[in-house]
Amino acid sequence: MELDMQSLIQLEISRRDLLISSAATVAVSGVAAEAAAQSPGNAMTYTTKISFTINGEIRDLDVDNRVTLLDVLREHLHLTGTKKGCDHGQCGACTVLVAGRRINSCLTLAVMHEGEQITTIEGLGEPGNLHPMQAAFVKHDGFQCGYCTPGQICSSVAVLEEIKADIPSHVTGDLTTQVQLTPGEIRERMSGNICRCGAYSNIVDAITEVAGTKT
Repeated sequence: MELDMQSLIQLEISRRDLLISSAATVAVSGVAAEAAAQSPGNAMTYTTKISFTINGEIRDLDVDNRVTLLDVLREHLHLTGTKKGCDHGQCGACTVLVAGRRINSCLTLAVMHEGEQITTIEGLGEPGNLHPMQAAFVKHDGFQCGYCTPGQICSSVAVLEEIKADIPSHVTGDLTTQVQLTPGEIRERMSGNICRCGAYSNIVDAITEVAGTKT
C-alpha cells in the first residue's frame, strides 16, 4: 500500500525526532560520566611534581605523567647528550645510569624515578677531565658518526661495574685477569647497544683497556 505525502512527512519528522533524542541522550550520558569521573575531591590530574638528582644536581620538575625519562632529559633539562634513536628500546642510544644501573631511558616514564640518582653522559666527564671510558673511546676511535657513542659509553661503564659486582671481595687484580674478560663476553654484554657505523672492534678495545685498570 502506497503512503500518501502527509504520511511520508510525518514519518520523516518522527525519524528526525528519534535521531535528535538519541544524540541528546548520548551527550547527556557523556557529560554525566565525565562529571562523575572528575567529581570534587577526586579531580583528574595530568602532571606530577617529581624530584631526582641528575649528574649530582637535584632537579625539581612538574611533568606530564606520560613523558619518558628520555624526553625529560632532552626537552626539559636540555641534556641532549642522551640520544633518541629508535625510541623503542632497540638501539641503546638513550642509555643512562639510574642508581648505577644502565637502562633505556626511552622505555621508562620520568615519574617512575622520583628521588633516584641519574647519570647521563654529561655527568661522567667533561673536556679536560674525561672519564677513563670516554678517554679510551677517543684513544681507540670507538666511534664514527658519534650518535650512539653516549649510550655506548654509559653502557660500557655499567658493564664493568656489573662484572666487578660479581667478583668475590677477596679476589684482587684488574678485571681482565679476575674474570678472564674476553672480547666475546664484552660483545655479548654490549649487544643491546647498536653502532650502525660498525665501530665494534674499537669499542671492544676501549672497554678492554679500561677493564685492565679496574681493581
